[in-house]
Amino acid sequence: MSDKILKELYDCFYTEPDMSVQKQVVEENHKALVEVLEKPQRRQVLNIIDAKDRVCEVMSIDSFIAGFELAWQISVELSQQETRRAALYKTVQERRAYLMLKKKEEAGET
Repeated sequence: MSDKILKELYDCFYTEPDMSVQKQVVEENHKALVEVLEKPQRRQVLNIIDAKDRVCEVMSIDSFIAGFELAWQISVELSQQETRRAALYKTVQERRAYLMLKKKEEAGET
């Protein structure tokens, strides 16, 4: 499955958690820095914040994709196990039928 499709699934199903308290703390600290830093330093701090936000976004998407792929692999494995189990059950049933028929033949009940 392509990363583009998985990204679209992420966009469709991901619900951002309530982080209003954390956002408020960031905003308050940002205002405090604006008051004490010169423009070049403020720009540098904002660049750091933007980069950190991008890292968090990429990690979130990557985590979603990894979890989805794991779930997909588990689903495939369970499906294969069910197929093997059904084949084994059929083989056992056929073997039992064969043994019952053989017993009847040996007992002369054909």
